[in-house]
Amino acid sequence: MQKIVDFIKQTFNTNEFIPLHEPKFIGNEKKYLNDCIDSSFVSSVGKYVDEFEKKIATYIGSKYAVATVNGTAALHISLILADVKKNDEVITQPLTFIATCNAISYCNANPIFVDVDLDTMGMCPNSLKSFLETNCEIKENKCINKTTGKTIKACVPMHTFGHPCKIDKIKEICDNWNISLVEDAAESLGSYYKGKHTGTFGKIAAFSFNGNKIITSGGGGVIVTDDEAIAKRAKHITTTAKIAHPYEYVHDEIGYNYRLPNINAALLVAQLEQLEKFLASKRDLAIKYKEFFLANNITFVMEQKDSKSNYWLQAILLDNINHRNNFLEFTNKNGVMTRPIWRLMNELKMFENCQCTDLKNAKYLEERVVNIPSSVIL
Repeated sequence: MQKIVDFIKQTFNTNEFIPLHEPKFIGNEKKYLNDCIDSSFVSSVGKYVDEFEKKIATYIGSKYAVATVNGTAALHISLILADVKKNDEVITQPLTFIATCNAISYCNANPIFVDVDLDTMGMCPNSLKSFLETNCEIKENKCINKTTGKTIKACVPMHTFGHPCKIDKIKEICDNWNISLVEDAAESLGSYYKGKHTGTFGKIAAFSFNGNKIITSGGGGVIVTDDEAIAKRAKHITTTAKIAHPYEYVHDEIGYNYRLPNINAALLVAQLEQLEKFLASKRDLAIKYKEFFLANNITFVMEQKDSKSNYWLQAILLDNINHRNNFLEFTNKNGVMTRPIWRLMNELKMFENCQCTDLKNAKYLEERVVNIPSSVIL
């Protein structure tokens, strides 16, 4: 393990503590922030919000983008726009960050967990298909869970650590069962599957710009879609559902104060200008890691066929849970921050009674996957 610690410190050219992922502000961040402050438009109205929405939509390849205060808010609104309501059900994966299931819960809906693939760590199309064929039926153009009698409204796959899941197959299955596909693309800005950017396969998707993401404004998120009506309603309900008027305050439905502040958008505009440089650095780091871990008989998680990953968080696969725990303890004690993959959602007390398929792949990965330092190297 000391050999690994030494290699990582050599790669990052430091003997200081190495964080898992830190932001880099190397461009016009201060310039745009000062401009924003001087303009006095620092809240949810301002030119940088509009500019960021246009630029991020162009980059991702969607027609519309609606910026939000964080990625969880973007996913919550995406589910509302997919008509997820109280007592509905949403299929997702157990190997994900808690925000995925929190957003489902905010809608008073219930998650169902299907297994992940070992190679992508994202939702397994075969597990999804098997669950639906075994447990569900179509009634009046709705997917009905025969076990619970409830409607399955949406499916939320997540692109784990920026590695695209087999999203085209998932979309095909969802279309066959009249289920809305909502992509949790929080971690996958700059990732592509079969030449298409993640987040563009379903009608709606959510991205995150949290402090540990490739580009960040300290927080921030965005909803992307090609549907004009969805985009207009997303903007409406993320700004408290206020009817446009020069001075009157009239609201026509329950809304949310989820709009991204202009001061945060100023940061994101500057960060977006550096994105290609950041992605190139992460890919170079992945190549170095791959060569090192291959020579040391440790599996490094690589992008799969038809995929181009942003390598947001670099990951390795260890032999078993004991090896994982020893590795985590040693590296963190020796100045290299590492962390395990998330605890499975169905193992958390809030979701322990949720319906599940056989989750053997998710459990296998939970016990073995470790994230290692992944920051951009300048």
